[in-house]
Amino acid sequence: MKSEVDHRQTAIEDHVREVLKILKVDVTAEQFRETPKRIARMAFELLAGMDEKNEPKLTLFENSGYRDILIVKDIPFYSLCAHHILPMFGHVSVAYVPGKKIVGLSKLPRIVKFFSARLQVQEDFTKELADYLHKKLGARGVFVIVKARHLCMEMRGAKTHDAETLSSAVRGVFDTNASTKAEALRLMTT
Repeated sequence: MKSEVDHRQTAIEDHVREVLKILKVDVTAEQFRETPKRIARMAFELLAGMDEKNEPKLTLFENSGYRDILIVKDIPFYSLCAHHILPMFGHVSVAYVPGKKIVGLSKLPRIVKFFSARLQVQEDFTKELADYLHKKLGARGVFVIVKARHLCMEMRGAKTHDAETLSSAVRGVFDTNASTKAEALRLMTT
């Protein structure tokens, strides 16, 4: 008996095979024979963040009194544009001011990876990261900066090579205290 994943895998393979045929690709040729299977596996891997059961487990520790900014800069990410299903990629920098808990630092890249594994636009990616971190960490403040290149702009359409798109989201003390926001921005961009 096939599992739900097996059914979904087979359905994706069948649809990809049909698309390739419409594009006049010889799906019986050796180099294309396994392409539908590869694309189906790739889809499950690249879109794993759309399944909430893949959400990373957060390791939180009691805060022993740290009240200042903590930053993890230049976390690499890869995602897929919701409009064209083409890659967007770049780096995320996260700053937070802890509340009662601090997070295990390795969890921040894992959270970025989870949220990047979706079909999305950069604005939503940035907002969802900031909202999630602010809520789950119980942080006094969160500041997220995403710097990305979009292959939908580089490979097609405008063909703007090497253009970077920047987005940010601020929550808590970074939204209400200009000097704290300025300090974080300086540290995140140097």
